Amino acid sequence: MKTDIDIHNHCHFSFDLWLTLIKSHPEFKAKRVELFSSFFNVDKPIEEVAKTVKYYDDLCNTINEVTGGNIDTFEMYLMILGSLNVDIKELNKDTLNEFYVKSEDLFLEYRPVVIFENVHGFFEDIKNQGKTINILSNTGFIKGTTMRKFLIHENLDQYIDFHIYSDEINCSKPNPLIFQEVKNNLLDKNLPLSQVLHIGDNPVADYKGAKDFGFSAYLLKH
Repeated sequence: MKTDIDIHNHCHFSFDLWLTLIKSHPEFKAKRVELFSSFFNVDKPIEEVAKTVKYYDDLCNTINEVTGGNIDTFEMYLMILGSLNVDIKELNKDTLNEFYVKSEDLFLEYRPVVIFENVHGFFEDIKNQGKTINILSNTGFIKGTTMRKFLIHENLDQYIDFHIYSDEINCSKPNPLIFQEVKNNLLDKNLPLSQVLHIGDNPVADYKGAKDFGFSAYLLKH
């Protein structure tokens, strides 16, 4: 993916992750559905489980964008399981956590595909100009802790000055509070907001959210 992002007229660069820098491994979601189904003994056809997982993934993502809040990963699991007639009263946090650890292992085995062309070189150019970079991502099934592990594995973490994930601060883009968090973490406290460029693929969460806050914004089109 080529871009014409102008790195000369901004001092700080904020990047969305999903569908901006990376996309899911083509096999990961199907593998996760199989794991989900077997781990929780779901007595439904795998197609129905897959459909239900996708429905709640999309729904929770939309709710997070509309309310600016953040639905917890475990709450998402419980909604899906409840919808699939699994008795969720039998479950506890330890069991949900055990599943999360297994799904994280799966995620790091079927790692996302980097779609941003020559992202290492691009980040290198930014850093060589003495400029700074952050990741700003809404999360759902995959928490910020897992994304950090992935970015370390991809040798991208070395370029990133700070990370902000919605599950860690309990708010989601386009909520101005999450963009405020970027501002709070800037090394240069006097940097004008327009000198911060947020780059993402979502017209509402990324582009409008950043613009409304006062940042510059770049909408990536695939």
